[in-house]
Amino acid sequence: MLEIDVTLFFQIADFLLLLILLNILLYKPVRNIIRQRNEQVRSLQTTVEDLSSKAQQEEVALKENVALARKEGFKEKENLKAQGIEEEKSIVQQAMTQAEQKVGAARSEIETTLAEVRKTLEEQVSIFSKELAEKILGRTVQ
Repeated sequence: MLEIDVTLFFQIADFLLLLILLNILLYKPVRNIIRQRNEQVRSLQTTVEDLSSKAQQEEVALKENVALARKEGFKEKENLKAQGIEEEKSIVQQAMTQAEQKVGAARSEIETTLAEVRKTLEEQVSIFSKELAEKILGRTVQ
């Protein structure tokens, strides 16, 4: 079966030597590389989380700024609309005033002209009636 002799100790020594050499040459460098990679992954995950958090904060800030800008734009639009309405009222009021002035001036001019025409007609009525009477009667009327 199993014989214990010197070769067994050589095999154990060879195995331990191989284990030590593999540990030094293969396992430790691979473990170091894996450890470094894990550290890099953790570092990158931390960076990603930080950047993700910053991106979310920036997104929230951007949404707030957009909402604020919309609100200010709406207020400005309403202000401009109100100013436009006030200007429109002012322009319409001025136009109405000017129209009333022109209508008043035209009425006074018409009344003046009408008064002059009446006066002229009244002056000429007696002359026309005298001439008409003379033509109808066929003689001169005094």
